[in-house]
Amino acid sequence: MPFVKKALSYLYGGAGGYSILILTLKASPFSLFSLSLSKGLGEMGGALPQLLGFCFLAFLWLAGFAAVDAAGAPPAAGGSEGTAAVDGTTPIAVTDDDFVCATLDWWPPEKCDYGTCSWDLASLLNLDLSNKVLLNAVKEFSPLKLRLGGSLQDKVIYGVDPQQPCTPFVKNNSEMFGFTQGCLPMQRWDELNDFFKKARAVIIFGLNALNGRVPLRGGSLGGPWNSTNAESFIRYTVNKGYTIHGWELGNELSGSGVGAKIGADQYAEDVISLKKIIDNIYQDVTDKPLVLAPGGFFDASWFSEFIKKTKPDSLDVITHHIYNLGAGVDKHLVDRILNPSYLDGEVSTFRNLQGILQSEGTSTTAWVGEAGGAYNSGHHLVTDSFVFSFWYLDQLGMSSTYSTKSYCRQSLVGGNYGLLNTKTFQPNPDYYSALLWHRLMGSKVLSTKFTGTKSIRAYAHCARESQGITVLLINLSGNTTSQAFVTTASNYTIGLKHHIPRTRFNHITRLQRTVASTREEYHLTAKDGDLHSQAMLLNGNILSLDSEGNIPTFEPMEVDASLPITVTPYSIVFVHISHFNAPACR
Repeated sequence: MPFVKKALSYLYGGAGGYSILILTLKASPFSLFSLSLSKGLGEMGGALPQLLGFCFLAFLWLAGFAAVDAAGAPPAAGGSEGTAAVDGTTPIAVTDDDFVCATLDWWPPEKCDYGTCSWDLASLLNLDLSNKVLLNAVKEFSPLKLRLGGSLQDKVIYGVDPQQPCTPFVKNNSEMFGFTQGCLPMQRWDELNDFFKKARAVIIFGLNALNGRVPLRGGSLGGPWNSTNAESFIRYTVNKGYTIHGWELGNELSGSGVGAKIGADQYAEDVISLKKIIDNIYQDVTDKPLVLAPGGFFDASWFSEFIKKTKPDSLDVITHHIYNLGAGVDKHLVDRILNPSYLDGEVSTFRNLQGILQSEGTSTTAWVGEAGGAYNSGHHLVTDSFVFSFWYLDQLGMSSTYSTKSYCRQSLVGGNYGLLNTKTFQPNPDYYSALLWHRLMGSKVLSTKFTGTKSIRAYAHCARESQGITVLLINLSGNTTSQAFVTTASNYTIGLKHHIPRTRFNHITRLQRTVASTREEYHLTAKDGDLHSQAMLLNGNILSLDSEGNIPTFEPMEVDASLPITVTPYSIVFVHISHFNAPACR
C-alpha cells in the first residue's frame, strides 16, 4: 500500500522479551501505536513470544488499514498536510495578562480621508457613553486596556482652569492635521472615568507633548516641554480618585515624525520631567502609573538613543505604531494581507526593537501603542471586515513572540478600522477575534514552527486560566484545506516509560492514548465565504448580539484529539489542547 510507511521497529527490553512495538502509518491519524509485551512472556521460551509478537504485528497492521479507511485517507485534491511543532519546555516570551488593547481617538466628525468621513461621533469628546452595547463590548474583556490618544492629542489642552475658555476642535486646513487646538472639559473627563469604571477598563492616557515647543531648522521642534497644563490635569485626576494605568507622552513625534518631530535627546529630557511629576503627585500611592513614550514609528537610531538617555528607570514602556499595509485608499490591501511574505516583513521591527532593549540592558518593555494596519482611517469592507482578522491575529501572534507586552488596536470605535461599528457599536469581526484571543491565549508564549504549506500561520501560548496550550492556525489560502497536526518540539519526556520518537501526536500520554482524548476547536469563517463580509461565523454559526445587546457566548467543537485539525480555506482556528504536556505552562 503506498500510504503505509515501511517502518517497523522492535525495541528489546531484555532476554527474549518485547518492550515496545512501534508502527507508523503515513496517512492514519493514529500515527503512533505502542505496545509493551510482558518480559514474563520472554521467559517462557522462544517460540511462544515470537508467535505472539507476529500476531500482534498482524493485528496492528490490519488496524492501521482500518484507521486509514475510516478517517485518515490521504489529503484530497486541493488539500495538504502540515505539522505545528510546539516547544513547551520554557516560554520564549511573556505578555501582559491584558495583552489586547484598543484605542479611543480625538478625531471630530469633520475628519475625512479620500472623500469619506468615517469618524462620526466616535471621539473622546462626543462618544455616546450611555450606549449599552458599547459598555457590554468593553466589559466582556474585564479588563480591556484602552489607550486614549492619536494625532490630535498634541493639540489638546485640559480645561482644569474654569477661568480659561475650553473650546472644541474646529476644522481649519491651514493647521497641522487640519484642525485648530481643542480642549477636554473636566466634566467630560469625569463622564469618561465613570464609564471606564463601569466597564472595568484599564486606561493609558496620551498627553500633549508639543506645549512650549519652538520651530527649529529642518522641521524639528525644540525647547523643553511646557508641562504646566499636563501637571494640573494629572493632579486633578488623582484628586478625583481616577485610576490611570499609564501616562504616555506625545504621538508620532519620534524619528522623522508625522506633522512634527522632536529629537531623541530632547524627548528623553521631557520623559524624565514627566517621570518626576508622576513620582511627586503619586508619592503616597504604592502602585504608580507607568510612563510611556514616544508612540511613534520605529526608527532604530532614534529609539536606541532614546532608550540610552532614559535609563535606568525613567521610561517604563517604549511604544511604537504599525501601519504597514499602506494608505487606506490603496487597492492592494487584501493582496498584502493574504501574502505570507509581506506579513513577515514586519518581523524586523519587532526583532530589532527587542534587540535594542536587550543590548541596552534596560527594564523598559515594548508595546504596540497603536496599530490600524492601513493609515488615514483604514478602508471600509477591508479593515472592518473578516479579511482583516488574518492581519490582526497574525500581528498579535507575531508581536507576542518578540516580547511585546501589549498590543493596542486602532481603534475600539471610529474610522474604518474599529473593532465596533462607528454608528451602531455592533461588533465587527476583529472584535470577536480579539475577544477569543483574550480568553484563550495565555501570557506565556511558546516557540511554534509550522512545516508544510507557507499559507498556514501558526502560534501557540499556554492556555489562559486552563491546562495545556492554545494553538492559533491561520489559513491564508483560498484553495487549500490543510490537515494540521500538533507535536512537541522539545526533548523532554512525555510521561512514557520508554522513549518514543517525536511524532504528530506525541503530546498525548499513554493513559490519554488508552482513553480517547478530546480538544476544543473554534473555527472562524466569513459569512457566505465573502472575505469582505462584516459578519463572522464561529463553527458555522453567525456571531451576533442578542436582543439585550449582550455579546454571544463562544461554544467550541469537541474533537477527537487523535484526528488532525482541519483548517479550511480562508479560515482561522483556535485550538485548546488541555492534555498537551508543556512544562512551561505548569
